[in-house]
Amino acid sequence: MIDGSDKKKNSKTPKQGSAVHGASLLIILQIASRAITFVANQLLLRFLTAQLLGVSTQLEVYYLSVLFFARESLRVAIQRQESPSNSTGNDNQFSTENARDSQSVVNIAHISLLLGLGASAGLGWAYLSYVDAATAATPYLDVSLRIYAVAAIIELLSEPAFVILQYRLRFGPRAAAESIATFLRCLVTFGAANWAWKKGLEIGVLPFALGQFAYGAGLLAVYAWYGARLASVEGFSLLLRKSTPSQKGTDTKTKTVKAPDEDYALGYFYRPTLQLAYSLTAQSFVKHLLTQGDTFLVSILSDPRSQGVYALANNYGSLLARLVFQPIEESSRNYFSKLLSSAKSSPEKQAVTKARSDLQALLKFYVLLSIVVVTVGPYAAPLLVQIIAGTKWSASGAGNVLARYCLYIPLLAINGVAEAFVSSVAIESQVHRQSLWMGAFSLAFGIAGFVSLRVLDLGAAGLVYANSINMLCRIVWSGGFITRYFRVNGADFSWSNVLPRNLALLTVATAAFWASLMRAGVSVGSTSPHVFKDLISVATRAVPFVIIM
Repeated sequence: MIDGSDKKKNSKTPKQGSAVHGASLLIILQIASRAITFVANQLLLRFLTAQLLGVSTQLEVYYLSVLFFARESLRVAIQRQESPSNSTGNDNQFSTENARDSQSVVNIAHISLLLGLGASAGLGWAYLSYVDAATAATPYLDVSLRIYAVAAIIELLSEPAFVILQYRLRFGPRAAAESIATFLRCLVTFGAANWAWKKGLEIGVLPFALGQFAYGAGLLAVYAWYGARLASVEGFSLLLRKSTPSQKGTDTKTKTVKAPDEDYALGYFYRPTLQLAYSLTAQSFVKHLLTQGDTFLVSILSDPRSQGVYALANNYGSLLARLVFQPIEESSRNYFSKLLSSAKSSPEKQAVTKARSDLQALLKFYVLLSIVVVTVGPYAAPLLVQIIAGTKWSASGAGNVLARYCLYIPLLAINGVAEAFVSSVAIESQVHRQSLWMGAFSLAFGIAGFVSLRVLDLGAAGLVYANSINMLCRIVWSGGFITRYFRVNGADFSWSNVLPRNLALLTVATAAFWASLMRAGVSVGSTSPHVFKDLISVATRAVPFVIIM
């Protein structure tokens, strides 16, 4: 026979298995959706100018900000809400409590719609009030902004179904919703841009707005379908509904129902979750400023054309970070967390020594890879932009900016793995201290951006320089933390072991590589009349350089 504890244990296994399967499916479909989005963006570049791409980036930040302020703190609070799945009552009691719990989650999610209406109106007014004259002259800007606002509201309408599916660990519907919505966005955006191009119409960023509207509608349709099916099974409603009194509010002797549960505000909203969401609002606001503050500052200090050129360079340059660096960072974060889990309180010498050796090896690999990127990238990347995006974008300076972005990629890589180590071992007080320093570094970015854009007038290249300064500050802070951590735990961290051993040989090889390209007539950043020939010249010289590495 199986006792009650075994029943509970076995009842959790399917849920965990479905969560793993759904999460794996989500990862696969997200990769596929990124590929579809990338291909669609390359097709769109044929119909867009740098200024239009920059304006579309501003509207996307507006859209993401509305969603963030409307739902971020609510989502985090809902994830922490306790479930009645551990109820020790009979099946009917468990079913009732389960439906009550689901309804409370759905009710809390409805608040995001009210917050979204306020955020969309407030942020939209602020954007139109302070937008520069060049951006304001973009065709259909007002209409596009309103469509983005409506798209955000439509996506927030799907929030009740989304949160309950996530709460019940149903990841499959999310994978289906995001893949279908992404396909619709790409299809509508490209279709509208292509139609306007054939008709000879100037519709500005309207294709992006229509694509975002299609994205929100796709999410709402899929989430509503799956959410309604779950609601019919568990016995709750996706609409706002008062929570029924729980067993705790019933007199078991007289079988009379007492007053509604005092844990629910107005009979709808679970107070502990509501209070947690309220306390998280300020933290979410700071987090959003630190995350999107650079983008806000860019939109203020630079013109739309520079923003568009930078957005293109950032999209291409960050491909390496998303495909190579990010998986390594996530794996190293998990690895160091497990390896040094006991080192937070009572350090184990063997674990700390191994962590130091592995971190040095990983950083050394990044340094070697960075040398290749810095040496070959400034010559190869602009040629690839000219082939993929077209001569128009190359002539706009995108290739030149991407060449400088290649100098920023090593800082992005090293900072990623350094901060991954910090997050794996830092205690709560150290994380708070890091957040304060991040705010200071954002201020440094603002000063650097003002100098490079307004004083030196460097355009999109100035944005790369400003971001490099910000990233360098973060590397210095993380490097100091790493040094102190290993020193406290009895294992000195030598940064000289991170550098390649034969620096003189690498310096000579780099100089020879650049000299041979100069003799072949390949320059950095300029539009080439024979792009394929120059790209072959770079590739044939890069092979022996990599072999020397």
